Amino acid sequence: MTSEKVLQGIAEVREGRTFCLSLPLDFPGGQSLNKRRIPPRRFAVVRDGRSEGQQGFCWSYATEDENLTDVVNDDVVLMSLQYSTQWDSLAHVGSRFDADGDGIPEMVFYNGFRAGTDIHAGRVDAAAAGTFAHYPDPQAARLGIEHMAEHGVQGRGVLVDLEHHLGRRRQAVGYDMLMRVLEADGVRIEPGDMVCLHTGFADTLLAMNRQPDAARLHETGSGLDGNDDKLLNWIVDVRLACLVADNPAVELVVPQPASAGRIRRPRLPLHEHCLFKNGIPLGELWYLTELARWLRTHARHRFLLTAPPLRLPGAVGSPATPIATT
Repeated sequence: MTSEKVLQGIAEVREGRTFCLSLPLDFPGGQSLNKRRIPPRRFAVVRDGRSEGQQGFCWSYATEDENLTDVVNDDVVLMSLQYSTQWDSLAHVGSRFDADGDGIPEMVFYNGFRAGTDIHAGRVDAAAAGTFAHYPDPQAARLGIEHMAEHGVQGRGVLVDLEHHLGRRRQAVGYDMLMRVLEADGVRIEPGDMVCLHTGFADTLLAMNRQPDAARLHETGSGLDGNDDKLLNWIVDVRLACLVADNPAVELVVPQPASAGRIRRPRLPLHEHCLFKNGIPLGELWYLTELARWLRTHARHRFLLTAPPLRLPGAVGSPATPIATT
């Protein structure tokens, strides 16, 4: 994401129309899609023993000085940073890898940063043992999401409209299928582009209005085939800046039962390939349907994409409110 890529993104702006690419942050709703991630819970700030914003009560500074006219609210939110529209940082997924060459795999992350030293879990909060961990220091001291925020996430976005060609049926998209879609739509992906995959998943989820039907969603939308070596090689060769999708993982997660004698393998091969091996951030659960339809109507596939994460030191992921400008 160089200054040249920012200028290329700006050059795609012709009408000044903007599209919000984020779901409301309380989507999907509940925890049926991922039991480890909790939806937002908002709390009013307490002042002098009274809560702002609850039961119709707002704080007025007139309690301090009757001539002051200010009426205020503050609130606090507790949520999983990767509950809804999100970025994965490079500290999100690592691998057990023999980094020392001694035949014993260590838990390492991108560029060899180690679990337990560079990236650690901190101490468990006794009040919430088994549910949350309390981090006395930034968790991902080397690879936290703040580095993306400090650099700035802006450049040329390129949309690949998988839904238009494949519908919303669940299927794995390998290299050959992806190349056919790119060729059919005349899509060119160049080094440094921010590649966005539209599958229709988030649009289906949005229509469920925070009551997700897990069984139906499991059959909805395509995803990249992380087991396709040709696809993984292409991701590196094209030198894209990041991969984004409107589905939960960019790749299609295919459960594989464990069995004796199997070769060591990742459950999420695309995550390992992008985050651990190549330093390519992933964006998940973005809302791309309105943008995809507008671009197709106007025979375009490129746009300016601005998508900073939170500048939260040590975080392994972040909510995002990406904006596409056409």
